[in-house]
Amino acid sequence: MSLIVRRSELHGTVRVPASKSHTIRAVFIASLAEGESDILQPLDSLDTMAAVNACRGFGAEITLGEKWTVRGTAGALRVPDDVIDVANSGTSLYITMSTAALCGGYSVLTGDDQIRKRPAQPLIESLNDLGAEVVSTRANGMPPLVVKGLLRGGTTSIRCPTSQYLTSLLINAPLAESSTKIDVLELNEHPYVEMTLGWLDSQGIAYSRAGFERFEIEGGQSYSAFTREMPADFSSATFFLVAAAITGSDLTLEGLDMTDAQGDKAVVGMLDEMGARVTVTENAVRIEGKPLQGAEFDLNATPDALPAMAVAGCFAEGVTKLANVPQARLKETDRIAVMREELTRMGGRIEELPDGLVVTGGGLTGANVRGHDDHRVVMALAVAGLAAGGTTEIDSAESTRVTFPNFVELMREVGSQIEEV
Repeated sequence: MSLIVRRSELHGTVRVPASKSHTIRAVFIASLAEGESDILQPLDSLDTMAAVNACRGFGAEITLGEKWTVRGTAGALRVPDDVIDVANSGTSLYITMSTAALCGGYSVLTGDDQIRKRPAQPLIESLNDLGAEVVSTRANGMPPLVVKGLLRGGTTSIRCPTSQYLTSLLINAPLAESSTKIDVLELNEHPYVEMTLGWLDSQGIAYSRAGFERFEIEGGQSYSAFTREMPADFSSATFFLVAAAITGSDLTLEGLDMTDAQGDKAVVGMLDEMGARVTVTENAVRIEGKPLQGAEFDLNATPDALPAMAVAGCFAEGVTKLANVPQARLKETDRIAVMREELTRMGGRIEELPDGLVVTGGGLTGANVRGHDDHRVVMALAVAGLAAGGTTEIDSAESTRVTFPNFVELMREVGSQIEEV
């Protein structure tokens, strides 16, 4: 499927879908808990369904609908009857690795072509340090993986170019037999770890920490059933924020809580710094597009924002530098290389750095571009097409279902000239 996008002016109000990151954490913790949990206003997407299917494989009973009801396993996980396929969900892959280590038998984990290129060696080594047996079937540190428990606890050190490695250990270590000590030698994306710790705090999980460098989690703990509403997703909101900023539009995005731990809430401040007019209320953000000025941003905590912010830079006066985000190369695609390639097709002036992009403003022209089967690349290029001259066509548009199934529908509701073909 492709998207056809033409220059548009947007207006109105958008209710932003629920957070993928919160929904996936909710599914795993509810599945490990004792009793019946209700997840209110969850995100229903391919990535969150990957988490649901993985947890069902370990014995959780999950009923879907307007709310998701999860009857947990109380930590007594069954060995999966079949291979666990996480599809395109990196978060689900990494959390599942540690969850599988709580089983006594063997679990086999795989995913689509992109997932089978995701590095997992640091987490493999840490799980092995802590009593599990994890091997990469191709001996390349990537899925498919075979995992055998039990996770006993102990001491490990780990480099986390993606915060998902540490989140995986933090969520599952409380159910290990004894305490787990984690020395973190490198960590990107701090806000996502804060999000995970917020979930542990809400569950009364006992742990201690020294900043982000060292964690100790008591073993033999348990999770309890909960009822919780999922907040709106700032990563999804980013595309509407940038769209309004570069098209001179006036949009209000509802459901956004600036007190939430999500790192991509920083995009609101970035666009404000570039010149957009931003008004924040208790549960919404209004953005009015104004002439933008280039700026320099450290995206280490917000790697998912790189595609959309690269587009913003194309429509700003001067130079925009997006730096300190090498992990953007480890996502569904190498987003640094891909965004440089595709925005260049649209006439953008883009310099690729080892850890980011330098974007010189001047506008874009519609073109046929590739989405590379990457949901955030497709949505960023669609946003670019809303302000570019002429028509933009983007392939692999079906990938938006990974995190934002109704992206096109909501874009149309606020005036975007965008169609699926």
